[in-house]
Amino acid sequence: MEKLMKPIEYAKMLGISRQAVYAKIKRGMLKAKEVDGKLYIVVTDEAGIADTEETNAAQATGTAAAENANDYEALLAAKDETIAVLKETVSDLKESHRQISTTLRGEIELLKEAFGEMRTLYKMQLEQKKRRETAKLIEVIPQAETPADIVPAPQETISIKKLCKRYGITKAKRREKIRKRLQKAWEAGDERIVKEGEKLRIVRDADVDDLIV
Repeated sequence: MEKLMKPIEYAKMLGISRQAVYAKIKRGMLKAKEVDGKLYIVVTDEAGIADTEETNAAQATGTAAAENANDYEALLAAKDETIAVLKETVSDLKESHRQISTTLRGEIELLKEAFGEMRTLYKMQLEQKKRRETAKLIEVIPQAETPADIVPAPQETISIKKLCKRYGITKAKRREKIRKRLQKAWEAGDERIVKEGEKLRIVRDADVDDLIV
């Protein structure tokens, strides 16, 4: 008649270590199966009695030293397997850490870009508000007539390429992003950016740090 025994119970019954039991299972000397995720030794009453008698006989005839040697080898093998599992676990943890670090760096870059765009929009809103307030003051204060032959001097401007060179920006992807920001600023009425033909240009002495960051 077959019955199931836990490895530790089987080891106590035979007077050997639990590692020796696992070693026998691995070598095919013992029959084992999993029940609800737990490992059990499959034994019969006859097999259990035979194993007990064999062990007692081995101890009586002085073979205990050989059994202990086998137990020691099984213990070493179990430790080697444990070390291998720990190495794999450490490797998996390192990979998980690398993936988390990469994800966090990406999130930080997105936050920086969002903050930069919010800062640009906020500054443009302040500039527009200031211009509206200035326009109201001009309407209130009488203005002296300007002779028709006096034409204001045109503002000096630079290209986007020279602007990027000033800030040490060489990557094409970054330059394109700055160009889009300048386009949005010009469409919002930012006077620091002018359009000559189809090209955007920037007033030479204008502070555009908020559009570059």
